[in-house]
Amino acid sequence: MDHEIEYRPSFALLTVTLDPGESVRAEAGSMVSYSDGVNIETKASGGVIDSIKRSVLGGESFFQNTFAAPEGGEVTFAPPLPGDVVHHGLEGETLYVQSGSYVASDPAIEVDTEFGGGRTFFGGEGLFLLKLDGAGSTFLSSYGAIHERELDAGERYTVDTGHIVAFEESTDFDVERVGGLRSTLFSGEGLVCTFTGPGKVWLQTRSTDAFLAWLVPKLPSTNSGGN
Repeated sequence: MDHEIEYRPSFALLTVTLDPGESVRAEAGSMVSYSDGVNIETKASGGVIDSIKRSVLGGESFFQNTFAAPEGGEVTFAPPLPGDVVHHGLEGETLYVQSGSYVASDPAIEVDTEFGGGRTFFGGEGLFLLKLDGAGSTFLSSYGAIHERELDAGERYTVDTGHIVAFEESTDFDVERVGGLRSTLFSGEGLVCTFTGPGKVWLQTRSTDAFLAWLVPKLPSTNSGGN
């Protein structure tokens, strides 16, 4: 499975080229186009229970689409928000992904949800993360550009919770407040996540929460007595 990512980092377009007999599984709604001869199968991947968990707890779609090319072909995908797409190949390890950042993967990759306890309470992200297991290609998206940071063993790195895209299972992490109570409430930062290496962390340069906090007060409002 070959791939190309164009128009980075603001309006990334992912093109996956399938050899005869290959297929790629993608999040519902992420497909942009495909060539003649590509077949689409829509189903609840992993069964109904796993799909409900992924949808209700992980924030992903209940159904996923599998694109197969009996004689070869190409499929293009794009994230829902203006931003980037990154490829990461799994080789039997686990990758944790924030809700909304999974785009597509090799069908051999298992996409599930995992409860992480209170420390995974990433503000609006909730207590569950997507868990990607297996061997094969994965494609992740972001709001804004993606920045990859590799941590050495014992190295600590702090990230605003709204800017986390994904991280490897080998990294340890804790959710903390920014400074004291006053800083947490009034600094504009709130909660942060401190990762400890070894392992990779992927960040996004923009935060949907920060964008909504800027946008919502500017939206026109209607009072109960208006027309």
